[in-house]
Amino acid sequence: MVQELAKVDQTVDKYHGDRNYLIQILLDIQRENRWLPRDALIWISQKLDIPLSQIYHIATFYKAFSLVPQGRHSVSVCTGTACHVRGAPRLLEKVTDTLKIRPGETSSDLRFSLSTVNCLGCCALGPVMVVDEEYHSNPAIEEMEKIFSACE
Repeated sequence: MVQELAKVDQTVDKYHGDRNYLIQILLDIQRENRWLPRDALIWISQKLDIPLSQIYHIATFYKAFSLVPQGRHSVSVCTGTACHVRGAPRLLEKVTDTLKIRPGETSSDLRFSLSTVNCLGCCALGPVMVVDEEYHSNPAIEEMEKIFSACE
C-alpha cells in the first residue's frame, strides 16, 4: 500500500498539489490502476484538502472512473438503436455466455470487464463489439473466442 500511495504522491506532485487538477489527477490514477482505490482517494483528500465526499461525487459522476477493480481488457457492446435492431441483444448474450460475466462486471481473474455503450458511432457495422479499442462487427462465436483467447 505504501508503494501505491507513493505513486499517488507523484501524481499529485506532478500537478503541484493544485486542487484545480483533481479530475486530471483522478484520470492519471485510474489509468495507472484501472480503478480508483479508496486508499488513494483518502490520500488525495488529505493532500489537496478536499472533502472525501466531494472526491467521491466527482468519481461517481463521470463514467470514465471506476471505484471497483477493472479487467486488463475492456469489452464493450454497443446497444444503440442501430446496433439493437441489427442484433445487439444476441451479440451481448454471446459475449456474456463466453466471458461468464454480465455488463458492469469484471471476471474474477481481472482479465475482462464488460460494459454496454449507447453508441460507438459506427452504426453501419452493427452490431459492434469493441475489445481494447479494436472494433469487431457482429463476430461469430468462433471469432469471438479467438479474440478473447488472444487477450492475455
